[in-house]
Amino acid sequence: MTENTPRPLKLRARGVEDLSIISAAMQDALVPLGDISHIPDEKSFVMVANRFCWEGDGSQPERTHAGLRFDAVRRVQYRGIDRSNRSQFLSLLTIAYDGADTDDGIVVIHFSGDAAIRLEVGGLYCILADLGQPWPTQWTPEHNAD
Repeated sequence: MTENTPRPLKLRARGVEDLSIISAAMQDALVPLGDISHIPDEKSFVMVANRFCWEGDGSQPERTHAGLRFDAVRRVQYRGIDRSNRSQFLSLLTIAYDGADTDDGIVVIHFSGDAAIRLEVGGLYCILADLGQPWPTQWTPEHNAD
């Protein structure tokens, strides 16, 4: 790693402000449906994503693999996602939380095309960690002002 190379992200969210940082880092991540899993015995929900590195200096756009985990998950619901098509990719837009930081709440992971995953949780326990080294990409996500 050079002096200007950003370090791999490893972030933890226990509050809404923390989650907003994770949400910003995960914006425009590409998520293979086959890399999403609810693990009821561990009360966790995990996904591996192809994350755009927004924290870079912009001279060379990069992507990296990143793992996202939520704990204390009681229930998972899907909207607008064909779970039988495990090869499809979802484009992550934002992650929202409704609830007190230490009490029951709802996490909603919003994807393009009005798709979403809703997690009923017993508090906000979230970890984001980059997995491996970033690689260059020629595609930088663009957003319309609409």
